[in-house]
Amino acid sequence: MSDKKHKTLAKQRNLFCCQTKVIETQSLNFSDMNKKHATLFKILLALFALNSITLYLYFSSSHHHNDNRRDTTAEGFPAIIPHRGPHLSKPWPIIPSYLPWSLTSNVPSKSCEAYFGNGFTKSADVLPAKAAVRSGSSWFRCHYSGTLRSSICEGGKIRMDPGKIKMSRGGEKLEDVIGRTEDEEMPEFEDGAFEVEAEERGSRSKTKKLVGEEFLNEFLPVGNVMKHTMRELVRSIVVVGETDFTCQETQLEETWKALFSSLRYAKNFSGPVCFRHAVLSPLGYETALFKGLSEDIDCQGASAHDLWQSPDDKKTARLSEFGEMIRDAFGFPVNRHHSDKAVSGHYNILFVRREDYLAHPRHRGKVESRLSNEQEVFDSLQKWASDHQECKVNLVNGLFAHMSMKEQVRAIQDASVIIGAHGAGLTHIVSATPNTVILEIISSFFRRPHFQLIAQWKGLEYRAINLDGSYANPGVVIDRLNKIMRSLGC
Repeated sequence: MSDKKHKTLAKQRNLFCCQTKVIETQSLNFSDMNKKHATLFKILLALFALNSITLYLYFSSSHHHNDNRRDTTAEGFPAIIPHRGPHLSKPWPIIPSYLPWSLTSNVPSKSCEAYFGNGFTKSADVLPAKAAVRSGSSWFRCHYSGTLRSSICEGGKIRMDPGKIKMSRGGEKLEDVIGRTEDEEMPEFEDGAFEVEAEERGSRSKTKKLVGEEFLNEFLPVGNVMKHTMRELVRSIVVVGETDFTCQETQLEETWKALFSSLRYAKNFSGPVCFRHAVLSPLGYETALFKGLSEDIDCQGASAHDLWQSPDDKKTARLSEFGEMIRDAFGFPVNRHHSDKAVSGHYNILFVRREDYLAHPRHRGKVESRLSNEQEVFDSLQKWASDHQECKVNLVNGLFAHMSMKEQVRAIQDASVIIGAHGAGLTHIVSATPNTVILEIISSFFRRPHFQLIAQWKGLEYRAINLDGSYANPGVVIDRLNKIMRSLGC
């Protein structure tokens, strides 16, 4: 809000207050009470209408101004690459679990906010944004988290040359890549795979690196990661002058189609491409979910409403916020009161199926099964649901491999209980609504706490059946499910 508009509103408010006081003083001199009240009411009504019109014009002009504002980068710095055509990025949704990030770095180490929110302990402006605004060149900076021991880096006016990135082609037949090592699947970046533009001061070599080893060790340490692709990407960035920085194609924040706008892989570009604003996220190995395998992350899910009233370093609403963003992206309601799914005694039990498959080329073509008698368990649950007398139970066959993403998210949000074997499909519980119960069937070959952690960080009730092998006794599963249904009032 500009100073001019602040002053205009202040004057209008003062005018309203002063006129009201005058009216109240003068009204004491009236002898005719009816006439006094009638006159006072008319004047107050007129002033109220005037103020309403003023506020309407203000917010209308403000909204119009925002619709036509220049594209901006972080902290409001104008983007350098001009924006032509329709804007592809989606507006930030209004969600119940939203909590603003602290603008300071005084976030306690190892706290929930340090793991999931603004836990950045230091930042480095490699190419300052303010200078970029003046010169029209690139900007680049990194934000380091002492808790995660990694950084998120971002920059404006960045050029990518896919010809200098070696990566697997993708789409190959499974038989052709069986036995491929993980290193063969990771991208390799030559110097100049990414470029940024800086002001030309005399002769500038195209091989000048944006950052050196000291910066990489400080902001992108290798840690326990065998091949740190983000570190290698940043190492490949070179600084060029304006005459060498050319953009034939510009991408405007193309990312996931549902959450943002669209999706495109680096290998799909036929030539160099420029990004108006690029964000380089940490590796999955450096996130809370992976670190939770070896670290005790003392953090419980809570509602944003409760955290607004009573901030707590050991509670978080960040995962719920992310789940609501996913639901909103597919057009589903995100109101936190939507969690009452048991309408008229009707309960959806979602069984997330995990079909046998060749999980990964590195498994050398061996078919993996996390639940060897999955069909038997499903058939038993179907009969149990049809015979259930206490309340109406609907068993949902969660064949996610044959469902669209929107159908998967709908099934998750409508479920009162989500049951399934340990597998990627259970990652969807991040979109589950409050009061959903998670029952995970865990093979002795795959005992990892991923989904227990997600449930914990979302504040969902979690239960597990640990198997001796990969066979689940249907009677044990039904018995555990009966206990859950009783706890839900069924």
